[in-house]
Amino acid sequence: MNSYSIIQVFCVVIFLFLGMRFFRYLRKSDATSKKITRRRGRKRRVNAPVASRAKTKTVMVEAGEKNDNDLSTVRFDELGIDPRLLKGVKDAGFEFCTPIQARSLPSLLRNEDIAGQAQTGTGKTAAYLLATMNRLLKESDESKIPIRGAQANPRALILAPTRELAIQIKKDADILGAHTGFKLALIYGGVDYEKQRKSLQMGADIIIGTPGRIIDYFKQNVFSLNSIEALVLDEADRMFDLGFIKDLRFLLRRMPHPSKRLNMLYSATLSHRVNELAYEYMNTPKLVEIVAETRAASKISQVLYHVSSDEKISLLLGLLNSQKPFRTIIFANTKRVVSLLVAYLNCNGYMARALSGDVEQTKRQRLIDDFKMGKIDIVVATDVAARGLHIPDVTHVVNYDLPNHCEDYVHRIGRTARAGASGDAISLACEEYVFSLQSIEEYIGQKILVEQVNERLLPDLVKPVFKDRKFSKHRKNP
Repeated sequence: MNSYSIIQVFCVVIFLFLGMRFFRYLRKSDATSKKITRRRGRKRRVNAPVASRAKTKTVMVEAGEKNDNDLSTVRFDELGIDPRLLKGVKDAGFEFCTPIQARSLPSLLRNEDIAGQAQTGTGKTAAYLLATMNRLLKESDESKIPIRGAQANPRALILAPTRELAIQIKKDADILGAHTGFKLALIYGGVDYEKQRKSLQMGADIIIGTPGRIIDYFKQNVFSLNSIEALVLDEADRMFDLGFIKDLRFLLRRMPHPSKRLNMLYSATLSHRVNELAYEYMNTPKLVEIVAETRAASKISQVLYHVSSDEKISLLLGLLNSQKPFRTIIFANTKRVVSLLVAYLNCNGYMARALSGDVEQTKRQRLIDDFKMGKIDIVVATDVAARGLHIPDVTHVVNYDLPNHCEDYVHRIGRTARAGASGDAISLACEEYVFSLQSIEEYIGQKILVEQVNERLLPDLVKPVFKDRKFSKHRKNP
């Protein structure tokens, strides 16, 4: 082979190599553009149904009132609810429905599936509990099915993303179902493994709990899902955030067909992926959306202070001293800062406790009960407490750190101004987290009122003595 042929072969190889690289570049660019287009499409169609590979369905959207914390003119005794449940409604002190209850209960009482969206604290729990129990009572009367768990298999399953939310649902169910005779089982991880197992073995009409522990007992054949007549998914978007989607699908695939049960999905936000889940595992659900002027409850007074990191603790104590809140939840982004704030608060005249993911379940529940009874002034928490906690009379929520995700801002401040009450939300924007402010304001659809920091709000502090080295840099400057 002469030198000319070698050069020809070399040129062909180079040409093929460059051609393959160019072709790969074109494919990658095309895939990227399609991905961007899909993401934009999701933003435009947040509440649009997703095509299912199994069957075609239509989801109907209903617009609601703009002030979703106000009561409607619909009375519970006008809806045809079972008299035994109406006694529980009266015991709970309810007379008029909230907007989400007024719009979803009539359909649910006709055995129509619902995917409901409304802000936290607007009565979603009462809506799906009444619908679930009414369905079971009606079936018991018509089919002579015994109550009080005479059969081992549950008839209804209510799934929640957190233990705190499951506990609160159980407490509400005990009140509303006090005159029904239903046997309820509360199932969640961290405590009472054998006790919970025994409660299932003795039979339960309704299981309320978190997916992980429920699946654990199911795999041991402690109970069966073959008799499920009603299913509730509460805070479905949070289920995705916590990685429970595989567990949900595991349970849903082992239940009777969606057409043979009543399906309810409630959440503060209905994202594209939540709609897809509803579309796949529910029976032509109606989407009931309570639209508010802002995503945050209208009766929450929101205020923001721009402050440096070195002055945040001083400003926090100054605000607490000046406003004298009755019951306060303070949110921070890390467990380290939570521990730091608790130390400073306790040294400066407040009774504060930490609530984060690594607190044992028994201690966490005892802390929540003490907070409700007024034994603790302030709870300092990470976002583990932002969902599902229903603590009455929380007057102030403080975002010591602005959250990284704008949805968490709404869930945090939703701990106050619940069930029509009013409340205050105070946010401290330092140089580390102020970058979240713009996205938060865009998400809630309003500008947060900015107040000025003055010397009166920056008192001298009593500094705690830290034994842990990780707090050593705070000994000089808080």
